[in-house]
Amino acid sequence: MAVIMYMTAPNPEEAERIGRILVERGLAACVNVLGSIRSIYRWAGDIQTDTETAFIAKTADALVPALTQAVLELHPYEVPCVVALPITGGSAAFLGWIDEETRKEP
Repeated sequence: MAVIMYMTAPNPEEAERIGRILVERGLAACVNVLGSIRSIYRWAGDIQTDTETAFIAKTADALVPALTQAVLELHPYEVPCVVALPITGGSAAFLGWIDEETRKEP
């Protein structure tokens, strides 16, 4: 089954760096760097507001643990956003492509 991994990074360059490594390692078929977002969150007891870059990876559910671990190792944040969202439907050809690309040896 295919999943979407939603992640954020401090800037587009960092999102692209991490995304490229994920694709090179065969952990994702594709990564989209979505652009600037405003994040409002609580950290260390205080409300924070920052500009971040959202990015998503299309991958296989079996690769979620390895992809998550890779992002945790590559990411500059102490606690980065890395969440898996199931894909419940869509283009069979596109979902097949994700499956094919994530089964290849990098």
